Amino acid sequence: MDGYIAQPNDNLDFLNIVQREGEDYGYGEFIASVDTVILGRKTYDWVVGHGYGFPHTDKESYIITRQSKPREDNLIFYNGDLRKLVFDLKSKSGKNIFCDGGAEIVNLLLRDKLFDELIISIIPILVGDGVKLFKDVRPEQELELVSVKKFDSGLVQLHYRIKTV
Repeated sequence: MDGYIAQPNDNLDFLNIVQREGEDYGYGEFIASVDTVILGRKTYDWVVGHGYGFPHTDKESYIITRQSKPREDNLIFYNGDLRKLVFDLKSKSGKNIFCDGGAEIVNLLLRDKLFDELIISIIPILVGDGVKLFKDVRPEQELELVSVKKFDSGLVQLHYRIKTV
C-alpha cells in the first residue's frame, strides 16, 4: 500500500497475505491478452533463482540486460536501446506488451513515457522499506481511471490509461 514492491533483500513474503486458493485476481485473463513480455534481468534471475521456472515461455520475452547473451527459444536477452525496442514492438501487429518488472525497467519506461496503461495491485500492508515501484525524477503523466476491482482478501486493483497530450 505504501508503494513498495519488495521488502529489503528482495523479500516478497508479504504477498502471501492475499494468496487465496482459486483466486488469480484476473491474471489468467490478462496474460491471455499478451504476446510479448519485457522484464529486467534482476527480476528474471529472482524468478528463476527461486525455483519457479520462467512463467512466460510461451511468449516472446525480452530480458533487459547489460550483458550479451544468446537467445534461448522465446527468451531474448536484450542489451540495446529500450525505447527503440518498445517502439519497434508497438509498430508490429499483435497482442499487448506486458512489463513484468522490476522497478528499474518500470521507471525507465515511465521516464520515456512508453506505457499506454498501468494496472496496479495494492496489497493491504504497509511494508515500510524496500524497493519502491515508482522512483523520483520522472515526468508528470496524467492518468485516466479505467476500473477499480476490490477483492475479499483486501487486494485492490487499479487500472489506468495514460492520457496523451
